[in-house]
Amino acid sequence: MSTAGTSVADSMPRGAPSGGRHLGLALIVIASAQLMLILDGTITNIALPSIQTDLGVSDANLAWIVNAYALAFGGLLLLGGRAGDLFGRRRMFQAGIALFTLASLLGGLAPNEELLIGARVLQGIGAALTAPSALALITTTFPEGKPRNTAMGVYAAMAGIGSTVGLLLGGILTEALDWRWVFFVNIPIGIAILAGTRILVEAERHAGRLDVPGAVTGTGGLLALVYAITRGGEHGWDNSLTLASFAVSAVLLSVFLLIQSRSDDPMLPLNLFRDRNRSGSYATMLFIGAGMIATFYFLTLYMQLVLGYGAVSTGFAYLPFSVGMGVAAAGSSKLIARFAPRLIAGPGLVVAAAGMFWFATLEPDSSYAGHLMPAMFLTALGLGMCFVPMTLGAVSGVQDQETGITAALLNTAQQVGAALGLAVLATISTSFADDKLPDAAQSLYRGLGTKDAALIDKASSALTHGYTMAFVAAGVMFLAALLITVIAVNARRQDNTEATALVHMG
Repeated sequence: MSTAGTSVADSMPRGAPSGGRHLGLALIVIASAQLMLILDGTITNIALPSIQTDLGVSDANLAWIVNAYALAFGGLLLLGGRAGDLFGRRRMFQAGIALFTLASLLGGLAPNEELLIGARVLQGIGAALTAPSALALITTTFPEGKPRNTAMGVYAAMAGIGSTVGLLLGGILTEALDWRWVFFVNIPIGIAILAGTRILVEAERHAGRLDVPGAVTGTGGLLALVYAITRGGEHGWDNSLTLASFAVSAVLLSVFLLIQSRSDDPMLPLNLFRDRNRSGSYATMLFIGAGMIATFYFLTLYMQLVLGYGAVSTGFAYLPFSVGMGVAAAGSSKLIARFAPRLIAGPGLVVAAAGMFWFATLEPDSSYAGHLMPAMFLTALGLGMCFVPMTLGAVSGVQDQETGITAALLNTAQQVGAALGLAVLATISTSFADDKLPDAAQSLYRGLGTKDAALIDKASSALTHGYTMAFVAAGVMFLAALLITVIAVNARRQDNTEATALVHMG
């Protein structure tokens, strides 16, 4: 069968699996890996109180059970992407999944906080190897047009679904079994993904060598940047170590860019930024990552601290977010063949901002059905409309040997945006809450312990005020992303003609 004189086989990337069944299986493997990585970003949060009690983790170190993963993941993404380009994407994908699975086993068996934090670092390294290769495998496995758009829609949907499933599964496992199962659950998933990688065909490996000076300075600079942002949110932006980390990051990243501009075989080809659509997609995803963190972090705190939801109830409460994200991602993967990316992502960002501003009207006694659920669905619907066009805008049109590093840049933008967003929004939330009642969270705990209704009401009101101000700021971040999209992203619609004859991938 052919369309416009082009055969289906000719429209496929070289070495890609042929046939709808094989393409469908390849998508299941890649999407499952993305789901596992995203899921791990939230599943541990629900288990933190149990981990702290069981292992005797101090308040200062408890945050590092989350931050250690984010630091390694965000800091090593560029290195992971370049390694995939040079040494094989399927090989790096397999190595990353294997390391992530092993680290999950070590985390579940950890007898103390030191080994648990170490296991989280290893999980982050595994994720940094896996994520860019997973996205690159989509671009090299699925031909442009409907098959790739569909695959990108499923991949993008995993961002919202994985986070929600993580919260739900984390609550169920922690309450029904033990906190260690939030790590053990990754083992069968990881093994199944590894078994399924045989369906993935290795893309052509590209000549070149690893830019060691670039790898050292680029990775070191990103690690220092993520650490500085994380520490700034916890200890203040004028903290000496925070400032020193920012300074180290600035120096290392400046040296990195200098090395890349002079290297014959750079780790990060700077010509990638010459395309305004690609640069605009990166900048948009930075702000989307920064604003999206508010949905999960502050809404979780609101539901558990103010409304008194348990871990499992909180997880179930997020189901409308998964539905909205899935519906919008599926719809945008079809619309991208008919409309320019900014005509899809632009309205999506307006809808997402409207959802955030709706959250900003929360009161201590707001209802779930009348307030939380519709605002959650609206926000997810808007975000789901953004991921497919922005992802395609970032990876479309690049040389095959650069798809790994291109995908890594997109993941890095989102990870750094999330770290920066959480730090900034947490500062805003705490500041506004403390203006109404100093140490509002601790006051709430005291009120609950002593059954002081007046103190509980005052603390709940203060905390809610802080959360709503964070939602306002997140809405502004989405509007900033909208402005960048309108100005910088001017690509035309994704042409779908060459792949219309491909079988339906279900």
